[in-house]
Amino acid sequence: MIDKRVKNAKEAIAGISDGMTLIVGGFGLCGIPENSINALVESNVTDLTCISNNAGVDDFGLGLLLQKKQIKKMIASYVGENAEFERQMLSGELDVELTPQGTLAEKCRAAQHGIPAFYTPAGYGTEVAEGKETKEFDGKMHILEHAFKADYSIVKAWKGDHAGNLIFKGTARNFNAPMAGSGNITIAEVEELVEPGQLDPNEIHIPGIMVQRIFQGEKFEKRIEQRTVRKRP
Repeated sequence: MIDKRVKNAKEAIAGISDGMTLIVGGFGLCGIPENSINALVESNVTDLTCISNNAGVDDFGLGLLLQKKQIKKMIASYVGENAEFERQMLSGELDVELTPQGTLAEKCRAAQHGIPAFYTPAGYGTEVAEGKETKEFDGKMHILEHAFKADYSIVKAWKGDHAGNLIFKGTARNFNAPMAGSGNITIAEVEELVEPGQLDPNEIHIPGIMVQRIFQGEKFEKRIEQRTVRKRP
């Protein structure tokens, strides 16, 4: 069994250089690879194209890379919680490609499974469809979307073993699962790294063949974007 462990986030991101395209897991601030993002900030790598559900918030997640102008293009489905993201987009400092959320997930999954392209009705008749091939299926128009091509995919899992097998927890599974294996090299940071054989095979979401590097993260903050609670009766 191949041991895919690396010591830390700094060693995990080795090889990521200026101008590369990264797919970064997470849903909102849930399940983002915090340690890997912090390592990228410290590396000062620049001109990145980042593909993610969103760009974090101003002082956390991918928002940290935006603050240092390390991202030149952001491909995402949601802008809402990041004022700096909005400012850079409106000022023209940042190239932004907004993608329907389901399409973004499927473009990752297609890359993961070696599917070059697929048809979807999402976005037909809007700016999303401009310049894209269209085709009618069962009386409904669809647009052709191509799978993402990325140099690295960086995901965060709840548990993993030395061989790269991963288990995600709750909402963190939304985008991390289809993003694992969607880049040429996949980096996985996990909350708990265990010995081979300790994970129940029936619970594994992503097999180790899709992961090239794995390490145990530390000091996960697990922030909440908008805390909403009801008053006690």
